[in-house]
Amino acid sequence: MRRPRMNDFGTRRIENTKSATTRRNACIARRVFPLVVTRCCACVRSSQRVVRGFKPQMQTLMTKTTTTSSTTTTTTQTIAYAPSPTPPPTTTAPREVAPTAQTSSSRPRAPSARETHPHHHHHHRPPPTPTTTARPTRAPGATRDARRRRAIPSPRAPGHARAPTTSSRASASDATAPTTTRYGVRERTWTWRGHTIRYTLSGEDRAGEVPVVCVHGFGGNADHWRRNVNALGATRPTYAIDLLGYGYSDKPNPMNVEQNSIYNFENWAEQLEDFMDEVVGGPAFLACNSVGGVAGLQTAVNAPEKVRGVVLMNISLRGLHTTKQPAFMRPFVSALQRTLRETSIGRQFFGTVAKADTVKKILKEAYGDSEQVTDELVEAILTPGLRQGAAEVFLDFISYSGGPLPEDLLPKCAPPVRMFWGDKDPWENINEGRKLYAQYADKFIPLKGVGHCPQDEAPELVNALLEDFMREYSPANA
Repeated sequence: MRRPRMNDFGTRRIENTKSATTRRNACIARRVFPLVVTRCCACVRSSQRVVRGFKPQMQTLMTKTTTTSSTTTTTTQTIAYAPSPTPPPTTTAPREVAPTAQTSSSRPRAPSARETHPHHHHHHRPPPTPTTTARPTRAPGATRDARRRRAIPSPRAPGHARAPTTSSRASASDATAPTTTRYGVRERTWTWRGHTIRYTLSGEDRAGEVPVVCVHGFGGNADHWRRNVNALGATRPTYAIDLLGYGYSDKPNPMNVEQNSIYNFENWAEQLEDFMDEVVGGPAFLACNSVGGVAGLQTAVNAPEKVRGVVLMNISLRGLHTTKQPAFMRPFVSALQRTLRETSIGRQFFGTVAKADTVKKILKEAYGDSEQVTDELVEAILTPGLRQGAAEVFLDFISYSGGPLPEDLLPKCAPPVRMFWGDKDPWENINEGRKLYAQYADKFIPLKGVGHCPQDEAPELVNALLEDFMREYSPANA
């Protein structure tokens, strides 16, 4: 019996005789897999330091693959989801927004084995009665990614045709939905294009002030603004929203449609536009972190009449974008993305990330003050990340190398823009951000000693800076 060859991780070389396709995927996994760490973490925030943090998990993952015979097929052990942490204490009974496969009255619970099975199918309710609203004229030069924006599937029963994706007004049940509390912040749900969207709110009775809508980054959710919503709500209506696919919002399966046709900045921008129309009730300021800043900028470009101003906090540089990749790397990155998205390797990779100790380690890399990375923060990020469909959303978005760049949108943005940037951000370099974007902002404000998520790491500082910006550009002072 010949001795199996060894790969770079010290494990046996994969031998698979089933088909040429399987051998090709195995070859990609073996030779290109080290790029998973570099390029996926570049998407998560372009960080070589995070790469080193992931190395032990990647080695553990690769050693799960063993050869059962030197001449036959290989078996791979799939890493299961980590169990959901205990729900946080709340002032009222916590209520999770149900995913598409559940009813809106479902009680919060940890994902079951059936829910987390990769082949489990949703049972959807019939689509809502379609209505139409006029959309604003789009900016010229729309890319193929912009033309994909209407690919969001609405929930439907088997055999039903897909409902039109034009926006419908919030239903009466949304308007009267009970308000629950999570982390001391009130939350509600809203139906958008047949999907349940969770948002948090405060100060909605202060009708005389311009509202603000807070937008999270990749892997985050409205609870990443839990230290800001109530404080800002003391002076104006304040909302934080879960973008489609994140937090406790619905997560339509992106694997059943064209890649990146659901989770892209055009669709999220339209979600924010409709949210301001149907829930906020008028124009608002947008406060955005990381990739949420690209969605916020796209909203301001699409509908400048709805946006009073945009605050960008450590906006994503989008290092994974094709235009920012070296030409020789593009085929490898593309092959890697396909492998992660279309094979079981991607779900195994997600399984290594979706664990409390890994999430805490990543956040400590991202925060300038690691003491701000509490168990509550880890729970707020991880718990909705374990919900059914989260893995598919994660894998689809890390393969998103197209779409708009901040430098494409900023010159077209008519509303005022202000930038805050934590100077200890290891993922989005402040010097590069200043060089690329400062010319488009009325002010570029460095935040000393702060990392990638200023709104959570330094909430008192950020809340005061936000109030300064909003007072300056409120109608009475404009």
